[in-house]
Amino acid sequence: MGIWRKIGLFFLGGAGYVGLELLWRGRSHASMFAAGGICFLLLGRLQRTRLAPAVQCLLGAGIITAVELLTGLLVNRGYRVWDYRQMPLNFLGQICLPFSLLWIPVSLGAMALYRTLDKPGRT
Repeated sequence: MGIWRKIGLFFLGGAGYVGLELLWRGRSHASMFAAGGICFLLLGRLQRTRLAPAVQCLLGAGIITAVELLTGLLVNRGYRVWDYRQMPLNFLGQICLPFSLLWIPVSLGAMALYRTLDKPGRT
């Protein structure tokens, strides 16, 4: 896959992540664009594995959660971007179990989209 195609997929993932946040909570942050792009590329690699789809979805949710944690630790100091401290089973207020579970169907959809865009013959 060429670099321009990867850049395009990164931008698509970033825009999708920001779009989900805008729909869910009405606001987002520039860091979420980068996190979404990274997640989409990582999920694209994951969907190429021979793992069962259920395992891929669970690992995909783990990938998104890990990227959110790293992004939060880097840019969410003072909890100005998001704050999960009041959510059940949170870790440092940066990630929480309810949202990690939400990433399961999101990862399924993202991997299906990536698979569609990654079909041979597409430019």
